[in-house]
Amino acid sequence: MKRGKKYAEAAKLVDRTIQYDPADAVALVKKTAVAKFDETIEAHIRTGCDGRHADQQIRGAVVLPHGTGKTVRVLVFAKNAKADEAQAAGADFVGAEELIPKIQNEGWLDFDVVVATPDMMGVVGRLGRVLGPKGLMPNPKAGTVTMDVAKAIADIKAGKIEYRLDKTNIVHVPLGKASFTEEQLSENFQTLMNAIIKAKPSALKGQYLRSVTLTSTMGPGVKVNPMKLMGN
Repeated sequence: MKRGKKYAEAAKLVDRTIQYDPADAVALVKKTAVAKFDETIEAHIRTGCDGRHADQQIRGAVVLPHGTGKTVRVLVFAKNAKADEAQAAGADFVGAEELIPKIQNEGWLDFDVVVATPDMMGVVGRLGRVLGPKGLMPNPKAGTVTMDVAKAIADIKAGKIEYRLDKTNIVHVPLGKASFTEEQLSENFQTLMNAIIKAKPSALKGQYLRSVTLTSTMGPGVKVNPMKLMGN
């Protein structure tokens, strides 16, 4: 893959043989985000888990203190009073069965997070094939299947993000934007890592955090020393 001149310049600033302290890694990833738009800063956490085993799965959600810098569009599946509550709490879209054909047949996916009340999961389940692969299925562990729709919406709008293992046992999570201050990114990063460390499956033998890398959308990866994250 051919990289541009800007990437080459940015990559020179990063020593690939070093695992940086968290604060230094954040500073470096900010420095190497040189694209013309406000790049997203992401964390990629390679774990020693084997996600094929249910007792080694990692999945949950955490509210980042400074949000992600992205406007999140929330779709809520709810009826009657809960639908009213969702509207009042600032949901972007609220509905029930009538949304099924719109999503299934028309390919409508103008939302980033789906919340559902437990009684609506039968309806939402019919959308599993569409929402599942996109990581949009509501899930109790992530707090997106709940009767307290107002709190769910408030948390999501405030910067709640979901984390889960992908097929290669890596967790990919947005941490904020390149325009954030180093302090904001560091606090978001530490909050995320505290949640990931807490979520360590008890069934796991051996090393939990294999590698932790910070990247910006167009920039090079910066390795973080995992041992420095475990101590806090």
